[in-house]
Amino acid sequence: MQAGRVPIVGLFGNLIVSVQGGLTDGQVEQLRDDVTGSIEARSPRGLIVDLSGVEILDSYLTRAIRDIALTARLMGVRTAVCGLRPAVAIALVEMDLEIPGVVTALNLERAVEMLAPSAEDDMMPPELTNEVSHEDPSS
Repeated sequence: MQAGRVPIVGLFGNLIVSVQGGLTDGQVEQLRDDVTGSIEARSPRGLIVDLSGVEILDSYLTRAIRDIALTARLMGVRTAVCGLRPAVAIALVEMDLEIPGVVTALNLERAVEMLAPSAEDDMMPPELTNEVSHEDPSS
């Protein structure tokens, strides 16, 4: 791994991205590329972005995290953001910044639990099942 890159680790069918400290614009762009490349290569069920190491979350990084989450969702991967410090969460609310469509969790453990597969995940939606008619076509 190159210096300055954010590590992406696989765990229980999820990709975990642990952001530690501030990121330069170049590191954010590299993270976007690395996450989408990892999704394509590993086919994870979920993506967890752990922000517990981030002291300040500005509007640029917030948009980048949102974009990564939306991209992952378009690629069929659910995303959870975890580890927001209280001051960061308050600042996001005060700046009216939202991360729509992204599940949030208090910490990494809860994020893993939230993305764990359920019995409903294995069920195929009714509109995708081929129902076989048992009616007699001659009637």
